[in-house]
Amino acid sequence: MKKQLILEDGTVFLGEGFGSDSENIGEVVFNTGMTGYQEILSDPSYCGQIVTLTYPLIGNYGINRDDFETITPYIYGFVVKEFCDFPSNWRSEFSIDEYFKMKNIPGISGIDTRKLTRIIRMHGTLKGAICSADANPEEVIKKLKGTELPINQVDTVSTKTAYPSPGRGPRVVLVDYGMKHGILRELNQRGCDIVVVPHSATAEEVLQLKPDGIMLSNGPGDPKDVSNAIEMIKGVLGKVPLFGICLGHQLFALACGADTEKMKFGHRGSNHPVKELKSGRVDITAQNHGYTVNEDSIKNTELEVTHIALNDGTVEGLRHKQFPAFTVQYHPEASPGPEDANGLFDQFLNLIEVNKKEGVL
Repeated sequence: MKKQLILEDGTVFLGEGFGSDSENIGEVVFNTGMTGYQEILSDPSYCGQIVTLTYPLIGNYGINRDDFETITPYIYGFVVKEFCDFPSNWRSEFSIDEYFKMKNIPGISGIDTRKLTRIIRMHGTLKGAICSADANPEEVIKKLKGTELPINQVDTVSTKTAYPSPGRGPRVVLVDYGMKHGILRELNQRGCDIVVVPHSATAEEVLQLKPDGIMLSNGPGDPKDVSNAIEMIKGVLGKVPLFGICLGHQLFALACGADTEKMKFGHRGSNHPVKELKSGRVDITAQNHGYTVNEDSIKNTELEVTHIALNDGTVEGLRHKQFPAFTVQYHPEASPGPEDANGLFDQFLNLIEVNKKEGVL
């Protein structure tokens, strides 16, 4: 079944369709990871996006029950050079084609993903559509230019009600802006008593749960769309130790008076080097974001930069100078990717323990 990937700049790719027959419009982005496609397609941070994988062969180990980062995938499409019809792995339960048919996700293969990636790197992320081979490109391009991508995607992916994940350790309130299950897993492994709350939770509602610490999760879209979260962070800052990841990092920066901006094509992959400024240590990290904290905007705040990206110098970590709060732009839980930065979860729990003993809060 032939399909087209059409970009708003007029570029047309003709390839083979797989997965669902649905026709979706989304923001076309690329991910440079060599493995972990199941975690990528189920990451809520990709809500509203058509994901291009630069690694040429996808699907060879199938889809299994254990590697999902959310129960419901929110991506709008998948673009690959070649996908595997007959996966070979003892854990495999479905092929990627079968899974996409079940979840109504369209895919296209057989196109030059290197060319597509170069276009995105040159022009920035573009709107695109996966559609049938019969679709008129001129009409699709006109539609793309007139389509506004949805805002506040956090509302789509966040849990609607609070729920517990019990443990016997410190109470952590995990605010779900599009949380990957890997974050929950890391806290569970450390025995935390977790309460996951919706993105709409207020400072009063969070503090009523008597947390020992608060974690701000990853999530999709522009952080400035989630104004309620910014107000919540302002209300809890300085009262409880806080740790933010990805979108949580950006929201923390906005709550502290810094600014964020859209990147040309973002960071998406599991091979991004990040340097910790204090120690000089370099971690290879997993990343997935299209916005960044503007470094110049930090100067007149109580924040300091703790980490930078070695590829482009963008801000990758922040710490509050007065309060026990720190954040990172990358994903210490990985899933997929290296676990070099996994110790940040222990750093968070140590911060909670120190604040309990010293009675600062």
